Amino acid sequence: MVERVSRRRALMLGGGALAAMVGSAQGASARRNKPAAAASEWVRLPVVTANIGRKNLGAREAAIRDVRNNADPDNRPFVGWQEIREGDEGEPAMISQYFGPAYQNAFLYHETAYRVPISVPQPWTVVNSNATFVHGGIGGVTPPRWITEVAVEHAAQPGLKFVLINTHYLAGAYNGEQNPALRDEWDLHKKTHRERVMAHHERGHLVIWTADTNNPAYGQATGQDGERKVFANGIDRIDWLPGDGSVQLELTGTRAVPMSVDSHEARVALFRIRKA
Repeated sequence: MVERVSRRRALMLGGGALAAMVGSAQGASARRNKPAAAASEWVRLPVVTANIGRKNLGAREAAIRDVRNNADPDNRPFVGWQEIREGDEGEPAMISQYFGPAYQNAFLYHETAYRVPISVPQPWTVVNSNATFVHGGIGGVTPPRWITEVAVEHAAQPGLKFVLINTHYLAGAYNGEQNPALRDEWDLHKKTHRERVMAHHERGHLVIWTADTNNPAYGQATGQDGERKVFANGIDRIDWLPGDGSVQLELTGTRAVPMSVDSHEARVALFRIRKA
């Protein structure tokens, strides 16, 4: 409602000041009554976590091809990869072949974080990226561990953004041999993983993460009530933590892609995403 102004006060204000007051009040009223902007159209968003393994190396190329073709046949998936270049040097060329011109393969040729690259499909573009060192290698046990992350935006929908984080915890601390001597490194990885997710969440960003956690009892990266799991069991996980509500994410289904390289399947989350 426009503010009522007394005759006496109007005379004191003068015509120009009165007009400014009335105009300001009318503008505030219009802003209060302006309808909220409509949400954007939903965009399909397949996300894969894929530990390529290092045992049956002859099966790797078919596995990488199948992740590209079968994760979501009519759409290009995001992929968080693990164990790249741990069997030998062959995987980057295979990923570049099947995840080629329509992809940006972040960290695939990174000097140190190359074991956990991220494949980002068009029409998404990488607007920022970061690699975080977790801990050094242990001879005969584990290579150095890293966390990689990309902030992406949809090329046709400015403002439709999220962060994808990918990582691979060491094995044998909470699975396999259950070695207590390895738990300091695993626990540090969990702490660092939480810090990276929360750093983006506190800026209002939606965060999706992919990982081989090497812990079948893995709960959440953050412990936040809002963190959601795609898969409730297994060591290969995908979770998400909503941001400030400006971007909305919904899980619509899951899939698995057999890879036949190691004991891992590629696990697929089928999301849809939009500006709220």
